[in-house]
Amino acid sequence: MAETKMVDISEKSEIKREAIAKGRIKLKKSTVELIKRKEVEKGDVIAVTKTAAILATKKTPELIPMCHPIPIEHVDVEVNLGEDFVEVVCKVSAHYKTGVEMEALTGVSVGLLNVWDMIKKYEKDQEGQYPETCIEEIKVIKKIKSSS
Repeated sequence: MAETKMVDISEKSEIKREAIAKGRIKLKKSTVELIKRKEVEKGDVIAVTKTAAILATKKTPELIPMCHPIPIEHVDVEVNLGEDFVEVVCKVSAHYKTGVEMEALTGVSVGLLNVWDMIKKYEKDQEGQYPETCIEEIKVIKKIKSSS
C-alpha cells in the first residue's frame, strides 16, 4: 500500500498556472427570482457567494490535506443565474510549481454551498426537506500552463 504523503515538487520550476472550474445548484424558479430581486433575507446572494468562493480558494490547503499552499495571485468568480439554477465559475491563477485546479474546485464548491445556506429557507418543502435542491456538475473546465 502506498504511503500517505504530500508530493515533492521541489525540483519543479515555477510557471504561470490557471484553472477554471464551474458547477451549479438547481433551485426552484421562485428562489432564483428572489435572488435576482435581491429579496433573500440573508442578503445579496451573488456578492456573498463571490466572497465565499474567493476566501475558499485561499483556504484550500487547510481543507484538502495533500494540497500545497500556493501563492494565489488572482481569483475571478462569476455567478450566473439561470431559470432554475445558479452557476458559479471560478478562475484561479498563480505562478507556482503545481496547478491551481483544486483551488478553483474548492472555490466553486464553497460558493455553491454558500448559495444553499443563504436560500435554504425558500427551498424546503412542508416536511423540511429539499426535494428540488441539488448541487451538480462541479468540474474543471480548463487548465492552463504557460511560461509567461
